[in-house]
Amino acid sequence: MAIHRRTLLAGLGAVGPAGVAGCTEQTTGGPAVAGETLTLTTTSTFDTGLLDAIHPDFEELCGVSVDAVAQGTGAALETARNGDSDVVMVHARGLEDEFLQNGYGVNRRGLMFNEFVIVGPEGDPAGVRGMESATEALTAIAEAEATFVSRGDNSGTHTKELNLWETAGTEPGGDWYQETGSGMGEALNVATQQKAYTLSDRGTFLSQRSEIDLVALLRGPTEDGPAIFANPYGVMAVTPGRHENANYRLAMAYVGWITSPDTQAAIADYQADGEQLFFPEAVSEDPDFQQYVPEG
Repeated sequence: MAIHRRTLLAGLGAVGPAGVAGCTEQTTGGPAVAGETLTLTTTSTFDTGLLDAIHPDFEELCGVSVDAVAQGTGAALETARNGDSDVVMVHARGLEDEFLQNGYGVNRRGLMFNEFVIVGPEGDPAGVRGMESATEALTAIAEAEATFVSRGDNSGTHTKELNLWETAGTEPGGDWYQETGSGMGEALNVATQQKAYTLSDRGTFLSQRSEIDLVALLRGPTEDGPAIFANPYGVMAVTPGRHENANYRLAMAYVGWITSPDTQAAIADYQADGEQLFFPEAVSEDPDFQQYVPEG
C-alpha cells in the first residue's frame, strides 16, 4: 500500500505566537539565542531545497541564522565529532547509533523518511525495470556489467548501497563500477553522462529529475517497492560540554522546532516536480519545543 501524508498532523496543536519570544528569552533562565548562528551538518536534504524552504521560519522565529553545511552522513558526523557543528541531520542509523554510543550526540529524534530508488537510463540495459527485489536488481546490473555510479563517500546513501551489495552476495568492482566520491547531485549528473545506474534518495532524484536523463526503475515502499529501500532521517544535538563552542541550547531549540507539528506539516507539504519528497515521522514523539517558549 502506498504511503500518504499523515492525517495526524491536522489534529495536533501548533506552536503559537509565543514561540517567537521563546528563542530569545528562555523559561529556564539561560542566555538568549537571538543573534546567534546555528551550524547544521546535513546530507542530501540540502540538495532537495527543503531546508531553504523551511529554515526562514526558524530564523525569523528565533532571530538567528542557520548555516547548513551539506556533507555525506559520515562527513557530517565527523564534523560534529570535531566540534564544528551544533546539530546533525543524517540518514544512516548504524552510524548515528555509533555517534550516540560514543557520547558525541544526544536527544536523537526520528524526523522524516523518504526512500531509496535505483535510477538508470530509459533503455535499462540490465533489465531492472519490473523487478521486485533490490538485491535482484543489483545482481542483474553486476552480471550485465552495466555501468553503475557509486557515491563512494561514506554517506548514508553509500552505506545503504554497500549493505545492498553485501546482501546480494556481490562485491562490485571493475570498469563498470565507478566511484565518484561526491554528493548525490553530482553522482546523478555523472550517471546521466555515463548512461549509468545509481542508487539515489528519492528526494534528490525528484528535485533534479527535470535536469537529468534518468528514470526511476525500482522504487521503495512509498510505491509498493521493497521495504529495504526505506530511508529514515534523524536529527540530534551535539553533546553539551563535549566542545566548548557547541551551542546546545540553540541546537535543542532547532530540534524542538523541526519536530513540532507546524514544521512537520511544512515538510509534508514540500514538493518537487509535483511530488511529495519527505514524509514526517516525528508527530508521535511529543516534541518538547515549549520548554523554549516563555509564558505570556
